[in-house]
Amino acid sequence: MLEAQDPPSIFTATSAFSLAGVAGIGLVAYVASRALLPKNARAQDRFAFIWLTFDALIHFIFEGSFLWLSTFGRQVNTSVGPLADMWREYAAADFRWGFADETVVSLELLTVLGAGPLACYIVYLIAKDDPARHYWLVVLSTAELYGGWMTFCPEWLTGSPNLNTSNPLYLWVYLFVRALPWFVGVKLISVVRA
Repeated sequence: MLEAQDPPSIFTATSAFSLAGVAGIGLVAYVASRALLPKNARAQDRFAFIWLTFDALIHFIFEGSFLWLSTFGRQVNTSVGPLADMWREYAAADFRWGFADETVVSLELLTVLGAGPLACYIVYLIAKDDPARHYWLVVLSTAELYGGWMTFCPEWLTGSPNLNTSNPLYLWVYLFVRALPWFVGVKLISVVRA
């Protein structure tokens, strides 16, 4: 006789670990802004500093771990550890992240090795109140938008065969909310140019 299996949980310990990690990175970015910016820093500069610090840390820690788990013959689906578990859960929403899809890995190489350091450089320019930050913000914002577009547009054009939209956590948190800050953040960051 076959036993009934429970449906997969919508929210797991790995989900909590992942979201706590994001919140922790956000807290670090906020504390860094309080420690490294003058008290009279403009709100726009403080927002940009926090956002870019958060952005860089996400690229280095989370996406850097994906690269580690997805290069030189490794794959998220066959790796072990808390960060592998996190990426395996995300790969349940977007299957390409589980088997080291070449396009995703290529975009993440640009993100971790290009966008992360550039975000740090802009944070430095903001702390020094250097007007060159405005130019580099446009460059980074364009790159972030391009990366987001190239991550998801090929899926949309082919009917989203690698996206699992049946689970509300996967659809709304992992696929929608995870990408949204990089689109909204880019728009809000343009306020800094004013």
